[in-house]
Parts: sequence; C-alpha cells; structure tokens
Amino acid sequence: MELTKQFSEQQYARALESWAWLDLAGKAPRFTSLFGDVFLESADGAWWFLDTFEGQLVRGWDSGADLTAELDTEGGQDRYLLGTLAMAAYHRRGLHLDASQIYAYAPPPIVTGSFDVDQIQTFDFVAVVNTVGQLHEQLQNNPS
Repeated sequence: MELTKQFSEQQYARALESWAWLDLAGKAPRFTSLFGDVFLESADGAWWFLDTFEGQLVRGWDSGADLTAELDTEGGQDRYLLGTLAMAAYHRRGLHLDASQIYAYAPPPIVTGSFDVDQIQTFDFVAVVNTVGQLHEQLQNNPS
C-alpha cells in the first residue's frame, strides 16, 4: 500500500488557500500523506512539513535525500505518514481512497483529542485541508 498521494497544482492551491497565515511563500507542495499532511520543497532544496493535525509548518529536511531516508524508516512512516493508522483504515476498516480523497477524522482530533481508527473516514482532499487550515487559523487568533 502506497502511503503518499499527489494532487494537481490547482488542488494544492485550493487546499492551501486557508493556510496563508503560515509562510508558504517559495515552497511548492510535492506530495501528501494519506491524511493530507503536505510535504513542500523550497527553492534551496529543503523540505518542509505542513502538519495539518498540529497546524504548523516545520522545516524538516535539508534535502530530498534526507526526506526519503527518513520516510523509508518505520518511525518516519509512523510520524510523518501515519502509516499505522492508514494501514488500519485500509485493512481493518476497508476504506479505499479515490484519486481526490484522503483519510480524515470526523470529528477531527483537534476537537476530540482522539486518534481512534473507527473515527477515520474518506473525504475530499481540498475540502479537508482547506477547512482544517481555517480552523487552525481561528484557534491561533482566538486561543481559549
């Protein structure tokens, strides 16, 4: 089972519109986890990770080779691709993704605090990533 997905430039642009409050300038989205976390490459060859669960953008790797090396490990797959959860959604729950879909929680962990596999569903990539960006921006602007 492949643990990453790629989308069109238009899909990435629409999905990331609501994340403008983070510094995405000069960073091109290249692929995502099956949960919609986005891996972006900057002009200097560094790779960035947009964590849609945490609502943060972090510089994770100095090169594509460093990124590949980490994602080739079990720990890297679990941390960045949520490999164990993706495999459980696919094998245990029978959730299959079409070309425009990712896995997402309903309701999201930012609301429930839970990563229960039984709460995973399939949703449109653009809709989920855009909506979660809006939610994180609201939480950043109005912390409780």
